[in-house]
Amino acid sequence: MTIIEACDLRKEFPVRVKVGRWRRVRRTVRAVDGVDLRVARGETLGYIGANGAGKSTTLKMLTGVLAPSGGTVRVCGLRPVPDRTRLARRIGVVFGQRSQLWWDLPLRDSFDLLRHIYRVPSAEHAARLRRCRDLLDLDAFADTPVRQLSLGQRMRGELTAALLHGPEVLFLDEPTIGLDVVSRQAVRSFLGELSRTGDTTLVLTTHDLADIERLCRRLVVVDHGRVAHDGSIADLHARYGSRRLVVADLDSAPAEPPVLTGATLHRVEADGHRLVYACGAASAAQVVGALAGLVPLRDISIVEPDIEEVVARLYRSPAGEPCTAASAGAGLTGAPSPGPRTSPE
Repeated sequence: MTIIEACDLRKEFPVRVKVGRWRRVRRTVRAVDGVDLRVARGETLGYIGANGAGKSTTLKMLTGVLAPSGGTVRVCGLRPVPDRTRLARRIGVVFGQRSQLWWDLPLRDSFDLLRHIYRVPSAEHAARLRRCRDLLDLDAFADTPVRQLSLGQRMRGELTAALLHGPEVLFLDEPTIGLDVVSRQAVRSFLGELSRTGDTTLVLTTHDLADIERLCRRLVVVDHGRVAHDGSIADLHARYGSRRLVVADLDSAPAEPPVLTGATLHRVEADGHRLVYACGAASAAQVVGALAGLVPLRDISIVEPDIEEVVARLYRSPAGEPCTAASAGAGLTGAPSPGPRTSPE
């Protein structure tokens, strides 16, 4: 069942731009430019983009904060702006820089007030709160006023507040921004558990791509208001030429790095004692097996593709076009060389 559906979604903002010394002219900036999006119930979707790409604007239209300039959008079968009050009871929202908690009240009292605002039955509220207390370890600071909480503690409180009324969709905008390592891990673990149950649809926007890799099977990348990629992270790696690396540490440096079928030499390090190969048609296991028979191996490791590098490559490509085989392997070579060298990446 589709719970979020957007068709040709657009949002334009008028801006005044300085021209010359005194004159200003009015121009229109299209922040979201024809986004089509369908999200199934229970799905966890990563929605990412560079600053100004339109991801936060899209979320605001999906939650009814902003009215679209064009196109259609429905969330939980409702139109976000005309049906804003009804929709608010069926969605939860966590914005990293905004709070839905009462600043001067203890965290526990904020939760109780939200129960009355959303008219949640006492038993349901207690059950959901108990689950969040266990998974997010809230008891240690539940009686502390919100203004005295650390950022990590407040974010755990924000997540709890957004879930106490049992939303069908949870929108998360930069939920781990500014958090320390421990708090970030706690939030990720909680969202991972929430995703595994399949009871709540999650839509996550973030600049921390580690969140996306750990939580989302599907990734939508927006660039200049348009969808540049919609698919799995594996599809993104394949489309933009990302490849696994096999790092071989050797007991002694060979006169020439071996030429391997289905893999290319990526770089040579440590005066020839470390060879790095990029897997192509050959699997990592095949590359390791070939190297074992050609050079004296001391250690071997496999480096997975870095999603940050792939997304950066997407933004550098013209209009989000896929990388060609030549551009993806730019600087890689499998040809023998007269001695140890370092190929440009």
